[in-house]
Amino acid sequence: MATKLNTVSGWSGWVGFASFLLLFAGFFHVIEGIADLGRHTLFVQSSANVWLFNYTKWGWINVITGIIIISAAVSLAHGDIWGRFFASVVLVGSMLASITSLPIYPIWSIIVLILDTIILYSILVPGARKINS
Repeated sequence: MATKLNTVSGWSGWVGFASFLLLFAGFFHVIEGIADLGRHTLFVQSSANVWLFNYTKWGWINVITGIIIISAAVSLAHGDIWGRFFASVVLVGSMLASITSLPIYPIWSIIVLILDTIILYSILVPGARKINS
């Protein structure tokens, strides 16, 4: 009779951490998007430029992005390899969006870049496994 060994590595804790942070970020995107749907326009002035935003369009973008991030968190928590790939693609998209918003919101963009890097690290780099003989 064959027996199945269920071994848990330290890497599974990192994946759980990453899926929790993705879920958390996705909910905040949805909440921010819903809050932005009632506003109209916003002027943001940086040192050299003035940016004009339409809050309604930005709100829908945030809602859709939040739903995508939540689905990436659920697929990552499920444990399939495609879940890791999907979450990685979503994180790279989030990192690119943060880079584009650096002139407008520099501190917030840097915080998001750091968190996305930590989450991406926890998805892609498995922890060291100790094999006991």
